[in-house]
Amino acid sequence: METAVPLPAWKRAVLKVGSNLIAPERRRLSTRHLLAIARFIADARAQGREIVLVSSGAVAAGRALLGEGEAQGIPAKQALAALGQPRMLEAWARLFDFPCAQVLLGYDDLQNRRRFVNAKNTLRELLRLQALPIVNENDSVAVDELRLGDNDNLAAHVAVLVEADLLLILSDIDALYDADPRRVPTARRIARVAQVDEATLALAGGAGSAVGTGGMLTKLQAAAKATARGIATVIANGRDAAALDALARGACPGTLFDAAGSQVSAKDHWMRHALASQGRIVVDAGAARALRARGASLLPAGVREASGAFRAGDAVEVCEEGASGALAKGIAQYDAGELMRIAGRSSGDIAAILGYEGPETVIHRDDLVLL
Repeated sequence: METAVPLPAWKRAVLKVGSNLIAPERRRLSTRHLLAIARFIADARAQGREIVLVSSGAVAAGRALLGEGEAQGIPAKQALAALGQPRMLEAWARLFDFPCAQVLLGYDDLQNRRRFVNAKNTLRELLRLQALPIVNENDSVAVDELRLGDNDNLAAHVAVLVEADLLLILSDIDALYDADPRRVPTARRIARVAQVDEATLALAGGAGSAVGTGGMLTKLQAAAKATARGIATVIANGRDAAALDALARGACPGTLFDAAGSQVSAKDHWMRHALASQGRIVVDAGAARALRARGASLLPAGVREASGAFRAGDAVEVCEEGASGALAKGIAQYDAGELMRIAGRSSGDIAAILGYEGPETVIHRDDLVLL
């Protein structure tokens, strides 16, 4: 094995385990690879460290329980997830002599600020109680348009929730390479990535496992989310005992993605990565300068137009007139229709136009993040 890069010091880590490790033959759950991972978790806890486990495998477990083939349609996948979730949790729990807790998270838990904070508090309390939180997406009630879609990105969100120092993504993939090692024998492992940029994302190949939904692209997306929050990220092979031993020794046998030097706040990270935009507001050059240079709130006087059926409390993109791409993202204080009535007007005119005394700002600076 090539020389490993040292891991940064860590106290709390989120460990993501893919379907191809918990159900390697697609037909049933297996401890073939889980035993070594469980030993890594137990050893880390014995050293006073904290682990949150994000585990795939519920749908695969449900499929194995019924002897079913590929699930057809959302209801079938939801049913398999409901059947398999207890089996997946049991597969992990029997490997430990400490309590394990099931935590199911969904899209709405990350979209809604109150639920986001509630999930954060629950996970923190489980860690205080020295339980092992085992997190999965709530697939039994999720639909395609309202789901996270892969546990790589879920793990990144969980790492932010618990303010982890490290995100470990384990699958059957050794590392990030400069070419697809399955097709290019001379492909070289990239031991360290300083920043996940467009060039890095371009290295991602197609989908990996036929069981899970994550490929290299979702792992890089997860690394980008976590490192932006100051959380170093590792991609390593969970099937390789030597790789797990290296991680236990404080070395990265796969690829280490460095944490960003300048961290964004948890709220800004939530708004940037978890909150879906419901519309678009176009502002004039003066308002754009005020947002960029002074961190100002957005006033109705600077608004030129609004699009989308957004309501007060929804997230919207803010774009400068005549420019491409979004300038910022924020939480609107007015419905789209109301905003168009007060666009370009002074805040002092709001009551006369709308018939009630509304907020002076369209988006308050505390609810706005520059992109």
